[in-house]
Amino acid sequence: MEETHQAKGIRIVRFDIEHIPYVNDMNETFPIFGRLVPGFHNGVWTHAEEMFDKTSFICFPEDRLDWESYIGNDEKVIFLAFYGAECVGQIRLVRDWTRYAYIENIAVRGSHRGRGVSAMLMEQAERWAREQELFGLSLEAQDDNLAACRFYLKQGMVLGGADTLKQAANPEIGLTLYFYKIFDSSILE
Repeated sequence: MEETHQAKGIRIVRFDIEHIPYVNDMNETFPIFGRLVPGFHNGVWTHAEEMFDKTSFICFPEDRLDWESYIGNDEKVIFLAFYGAECVGQIRLVRDWTRYAYIENIAVRGSHRGRGVSAMLMEQAERWAREQELFGLSLEAQDDNLAACRFYLKQGMVLGGADTLKQAANPEIGLTLYFYKIFDSSILE
Protein backbone atom coordinates (compact mmCIF):
# COMPACT_ATOMS: atom_id res chain seq x y z
CA MET A 1 0.00 0.00 0.00
CA GLU A 2 1.76 3.14 -1.23
CA GLU A 3 1.01 5.89 1.27
CA THR A 4 1.00 9.37 -0.18
CA HIS A 5 -0.29 11.71 2.52
CA GLN A 6 -1.46 11.62 6.13
CA ALA A 7 -3.25 14.13 8.38
CA LYS A 8 -6.16 14.17 10.87
CA GLY A 9 -5.87 10.38 11.23
CA ILE A 10 -6.61 10.01 7.51
CA ARG A 11 -4.15 8.27 5.20
CA ILE A 12 -4.32 8.88 1.46
CA VAL A 13 -3.03 5.90 -0.51
CA ARG A 14 -2.70 5.14 -4.17
CA PHE A 15 -5.14 2.49 -5.33
CA ASP A 16 -3.76 -1.01 -5.82
CA ILE A 17 -5.22 -4.45 -6.46
CA GLU A 18 -6.00 -5.15 -2.80
CA HIS A 19 -8.26 -2.07 -2.77
CA ILE A 20 -10.71 -3.28 -5.45
CA PRO A 21 -13.25 -4.50 -2.85
CA TYR A 22 -13.39 -0.96 -1.35
CA VAL A 23 -13.86 1.07 -4.50
CA ASN A 24 -17.65 1.49 -4.29
CA ASP A 25 -17.83 1.71 -0.48
CA MET A 26 -18.22 5.50 -0.50
CA ASN A 27 -21.27 5.42 -2.77
CA GLU A 28 -23.84 6.58 -0.23
CA THR A 29 -26.85 8.87 -0.39
CA PHE A 30 -26.36 12.61 -0.39
CA PRO A 31 -28.80 15.50 0.03
CA ILE A 32 -30.33 17.50 -2.80
CA PHE A 33 -31.47 20.80 -1.26
CA GLY A 34 -30.84 23.39 -3.96
CA ARG A 35 -29.19 24.12 -7.28
CA LEU A 36 -26.41 26.29 -8.64
CA VAL A 37 -27.87 28.57 -11.31
CA PRO A 38 -25.25 29.61 -13.88
CA GLY A 39 -25.23 32.84 -15.82
CA PHE A 40 -23.00 34.02 -18.65
CA HIS A 41 -22.50 37.78 -18.91
CA ASN A 42 -19.85 39.67 -20.89
CA GLY A 43 -17.81 36.52 -21.38
CA VAL A 44 -17.75 35.63 -17.68
CA TRP A 45 -19.58 32.78 -15.93
CA THR A 46 -21.44 33.75 -12.79
CA HIS A 47 -23.70 31.79 -10.50
CA ALA A 48 -26.43 32.13 -7.94
CA GLU A 49 -28.10 29.63 -5.66
CA GLU A 50 -31.71 28.50 -5.66
CA MET A 51 -32.89 26.62 -2.58
CA PHE A 52 -35.55 23.91 -2.82
CA ASP A 53 -38.58 23.81 -0.52
CA LYS A 54 -37.88 20.17 0.32
CA THR A 55 -34.65 18.18 0.65
CA SER A 56 -34.44 14.83 -1.08
CA PHE A 57 -31.68 12.21 -1.07
CA ILE A 58 -30.16 10.33 -3.97
CA CYS A 59 -27.40 7.82 -4.56
CA PHE A 60 -25.40 7.28 -7.73
CA PRO A 61 -25.30 3.73 -9.15
CA GLU A 62 -22.20 1.70 -8.38
CA ASP A 63 -19.36 2.12 -10.85
CA ARG A 64 -18.40 -0.98 -12.79
CA LEU A 65 -15.05 -0.31 -14.41
CA ASP A 66 -11.88 -2.23 -15.15
CA TRP A 67 -10.33 -1.30 -11.81
CA GLU A 68 -7.03 -3.02 -12.59
CA SER A 69 -6.48 -0.59 -15.48
CA TYR A 70 -5.91 2.19 -12.88
CA ILE A 71 -2.99 0.37 -11.27
CA GLY A 72 0.46 1.59 -12.32
CA ASN A 73 -1.05 3.75 -15.04
CA ASP A 74 0.35 7.24 -15.79
CA GLU A 75 -2.87 8.23 -17.58
CA LYS A 76 -5.33 7.52 -14.76
CA VAL A 77 -5.24 6.91 -11.03
CA ILE A 78 -7.38 6.42 -7.95
CA PHE A 79 -6.49 7.65 -4.47
CA LEU A 80 -8.29 6.29 -1.42
CA ALA A 81 -8.66 7.83 2.02
CA PHE A 82 -8.41 5.47 4.99
CA TYR A 83 -9.32 6.13 8.60
CA GLY A 84 -7.65 3.22 10.35
CA ALA A 85 -8.62 0.16 8.31
CA GLU A 86 -11.83 1.76 6.99
CA CYS A 87 -11.87 3.18 3.47
CA VAL A 88 -13.73 6.49 3.83
CA GLY A 89 -13.13 8.31 0.54
CA GLN A 90 -11.87 8.19 -3.01
CA ILE A 91 -10.93 10.40 -5.91
CA ARG A 92 -10.57 9.01 -9.42
CA LEU A 93 -8.58 10.94 -12.06
CA VAL A 94 -7.90 10.60 -15.78
CA ARG A 95 -5.40 12.56 -17.82
CA ASP A 96 -7.66 14.35 -20.31
CA TRP A 97 -6.60 15.15 -23.89
CA THR A 98 -7.05 18.84 -22.95
CA ARG A 99 -4.15 18.46 -20.48
CA TYR A 100 -6.38 18.63 -17.44
CA ALA A 101 -6.68 15.97 -14.78
CA TYR A 102 -10.36 15.14 -15.15
CA ILE A 103 -11.94 14.09 -11.86
CA GLU A 104 -14.18 11.16 -12.75
CA ASN A 105 -15.42 10.77 -9.20
CA ILE A 106 -14.89 12.09 -5.71
CA ALA A 107 -16.85 10.53 -2.86
CA VAL A 108 -16.65 10.40 0.93
CA ARG A 109 -18.63 8.20 3.30
CA GLY A 110 -21.42 10.07 5.02
CA SER A 111 -19.85 9.33 8.43
CA HIS A 112 -16.73 11.30 7.41
CA ARG A 113 -18.22 14.21 5.46
CA GLY A 114 -17.36 17.62 6.88
CA ARG A 115 -14.05 16.38 8.31
CA GLY A 116 -11.73 17.59 5.55
CA VAL A 117 -11.41 14.26 3.73
CA SER A 118 -12.63 15.69 0.41
CA ALA A 119 -10.19 18.59 0.67
CA MET A 120 -7.33 16.14 1.32
CA LEU A 121 -8.36 14.13 -1.74
CA MET A 122 -8.47 17.30 -3.86
CA GLU A 123 -4.99 18.26 -2.62
CA GLN A 124 -3.73 14.83 -3.66
CA ALA A 125 -5.41 15.21 -7.06
CA GLU A 126 -3.66 18.53 -7.56
CA ARG A 127 -0.28 17.04 -6.59
CA TRP A 128 -0.78 14.22 -9.09
CA ALA A 129 -1.87 16.62 -11.85
CA ARG A 130 1.15 18.87 -11.25
CA GLU A 131 3.47 15.83 -11.30
CA GLN A 132 1.93 14.94 -14.68
CA GLU A 133 2.60 18.56 -15.82
CA LEU A 134 -1.08 19.16 -16.51
CA PHE A 135 -2.77 22.58 -16.70
CA GLY A 136 -5.21 21.95 -13.88
CA LEU A 137 -8.20 19.98 -12.67
CA SER A 138 -11.62 19.65 -14.31
CA LEU A 139 -14.88 17.93 -13.46
CA GLU A 140 -18.59 17.81 -14.18
CA ALA A 141 -21.36 18.25 -11.63
CA GLN A 142 -25.12 18.33 -11.76
CA ASP A 143 -26.63 21.73 -11.05
CA ASP A 144 -28.87 20.28 -8.31
CA ASN A 145 -25.95 18.88 -6.31
CA LEU A 146 -25.48 22.20 -4.54
CA ALA A 147 -23.36 20.77 -1.72
CA ALA A 148 -20.82 19.48 -4.26
CA CYS A 149 -20.90 22.71 -6.28
CA ARG A 150 -20.24 24.73 -3.11
CA PHE A 151 -17.33 22.44 -2.25
CA TYR A 152 -15.74 22.79 -5.71
CA LEU A 153 -15.97 26.58 -5.53
CA LYS A 154 -14.45 26.54 -2.01
CA GLN A 155 -11.56 24.48 -3.41
CA GLY A 156 -10.70 27.28 -5.84
CA MET A 157 -12.47 25.85 -8.86
CA VAL A 158 -14.39 28.14 -11.18
CA LEU A 159 -17.48 27.56 -13.26
CA GLY A 160 -16.40 27.22 -16.87
CA GLY A 161 -19.59 26.21 -18.64
CA ALA A 162 -23.01 24.59 -18.60
CA ASP A 163 -24.61 22.00 -20.85
CA THR A 164 -28.34 21.34 -21.23
CA LEU A 165 -27.89 18.26 -23.45
CA LYS A 166 -25.19 16.18 -21.73
CA GLN A 167 -27.75 14.40 -19.54
CA ALA A 168 -30.73 14.72 -21.91
CA ALA A 169 -31.51 11.00 -21.52
CA ASN A 170 -31.85 11.48 -17.76
CA PRO A 171 -34.95 13.60 -17.06
CA GLU A 172 -33.90 14.02 -13.41
CA ILE A 173 -30.86 16.13 -14.38
CA GLY A 174 -31.35 19.62 -15.76
CA LEU A 175 -27.87 21.03 -16.28
CA THR A 176 -24.37 19.64 -16.30
CA LEU A 177 -21.91 22.20 -14.94
CA TYR A 178 -18.20 22.23 -15.77
CA PHE A 179 -15.72 23.29 -13.11
CA TYR A 180 -11.99 24.00 -13.53
CA LYS A 181 -9.00 24.77 -11.37
CA ILE A 182 -6.26 26.21 -13.54
CA PHE A 183 -2.78 26.11 -12.04
CA ASP A 184 -1.27 28.88 -14.17
CA SER A 185 -3.67 31.65 -15.12
CA SER A 186 -1.29 32.87 -17.84
CA ILE A 187 -2.56 30.10 -20.12
CA LEU A 188 -5.88 31.99 -20.24
CA GLU A 189 -4.25 35.12 -21.63
